[in-house]
Amino acid sequence: MKKSELQPYEFRQFYGDYMEALGDVDLMQSLQNGMDEFITFIDSIPENLLQYVYDEGKWTLAEVLCHMIDTERIFQYRALRFSRNDTNALQGFEQHDYILYANANVRSKSSLLEEYTAVRKSTIALFTNFNDEQLHRTGTASHIQWSVAGLGFIISGHQQHHKKIIEERYLKQL
Repeated sequence: MKKSELQPYEFRQFYGDYMEALGDVDLMQSLQNGMDEFITFIDSIPENLLQYVYDEGKWTLAEVLCHMIDTERIFQYRALRFSRNDTNALQGFEQHDYILYANANVRSKSSLLEEYTAVRKSTIALFTNFNDEQLHRTGTASHIQWSVAGLGFIISGHQQHHKKIIEERYLKQL
């Protein structure tokens, strides 16, 4: 499925920047290529930068990576529920609270990459088996209507968004 096949109701406009940055990609190629590229990208970052914070009150690089993993896992769960035609509204999550309890700063780069890879492979396996009807099913999470496909593209766009932040704000001193 191409991003251009999405209808405006399938994702919240707040995520429009994530979606626009992707271009008109194929969902499955975006998820797979995104995984391969991101692993290579993170592998190139020295381990000692995991604790780097570019400004007061911001997350460490390790916390950013953990946030990305948590968010993908949550969006993947939402996609599963909506694909199965679950009509129960899902609550949102507070990303800052999640990071407080994630223990990200005691983790190694290999540990974070291992979890990231497992989550992304799970996302790919889940989305591979959705048919067109399932991809366009919608549900409510955080008081917002989303489609399964919209969630998949947002997973890819969220990763690209944070990769750009890492490049511009965390790695600028390299």
